[in-house]
Amino acid sequence: MFNQISWTPKLLLAALVGSLMFSAATGNHSKNIAIHSSKANAINQPRPQSETGVSQLDRIKNRGYLICGVNGELPGFSFVNAEGKYAGIDVDFCRAIAAAIFDDASQVQFRDVSAEERFEVLKSGEIDLLSRNTTETLSRDADGNLDFTPPIFYDAQGVLVNRYSKIQTLKELANKTICVPENTTSYDNLQDYLHQFEISAKILTSRDREALFDFYEQDRCQAITGDISQLIVRKTILANPKDHIILAQHISQEPLAPVLIHQDSQWFDIVKWVTFALIQAEELNINSENINVYHKSKESEIRRFLGMDGRLGSDMGLANDFTQRIIEQVGNYSEIYERNLGQPFGLERGKNALWKEGGLMYSPPFN
Repeated sequence: MFNQISWTPKLLLAALVGSLMFSAATGNHSKNIAIHSSKANAINQPRPQSETGVSQLDRIKNRGYLICGVNGELPGFSFVNAEGKYAGIDVDFCRAIAAAIFDDASQVQFRDVSAEERFEVLKSGEIDLLSRNTTETLSRDADGNLDFTPPIFYDAQGVLVNRYSKIQTLKELANKTICVPENTTSYDNLQDYLHQFEISAKILTSRDREALFDFYEQDRCQAITGDISQLIVRKTILANPKDHIILAQHISQEPLAPVLIHQDSQWFDIVKWVTFALIQAEELNINSENINVYHKSKESEIRRFLGMDGRLGSDMGLANDFTQRIIEQVGNYSEIYERNLGQPFGLERGKNALWKEGGLMYSPPFN
């Protein structure tokens, strides 16, 4: 079924510094193409469908593969592991879309893009989709050129400190130095929080996240802030992981969602309903191991979801069995989560559990 990823601190460190940059594959697929960061070119700005007469889906089909912008250096979300394979939730989401379109989850070209350039690269038309641990905010969503699809991971902004510093609350960061990546929502949220609660702290910024963790280990800053999932993942490769804790208080909520160009409602619907298909499959208890059993189901809800009845897929320009393709080749949401975050890092589902288990994940009806 799926290839198991070998996760050790040394392998994670190798991945983070990007020592291995090769193409990635999942399961039985091996044709993913890896291309790393390049600057956006405004000349390539895509024209709306009404101007070109060609839909985004048709452009992707004609090209023969999906181009997906990812982080490329964040274990659990998107990075090139020590086996030379792209891995992570964001990566698997792109593969799910490729499976829905091409019946081949490997038909993806991954592009590493930085936080600073990600939106410009998307707007330039160099990528079809941004799947890069990106927080949805009103100002970003209100940008007339961007559309956020449903979140695929609900996160929160936290703070990592050394347990021996005796810092237990955010207020105790007063007169301390806090490391935070510049040009990110984490930086803006930190500024707002310190101002709101009148906490006098110094802020040390850098575009280089690895440099920030080096500063933290050198005690140039006594705390480092970012998405909790990233802090948990990165903590595992600190010199003494058990010496560090994440404070119980959160600075903000961070819904991480894929982003598209605002140009094509059909393409938006496809990405949206691929997201919901992953969640609905879990709720129906359909996964990559048992899907063959459900091919014989007589339940109308399951038959409609799997495309055996109706035309839900063809209404969007996909095959009616697009959900089957996704589940067979990539898995449902639970499988993706456990493969990338649960098993390697012990990260509990929390808000990312299904609604009936106290989480925020649910899908509208497939009818």
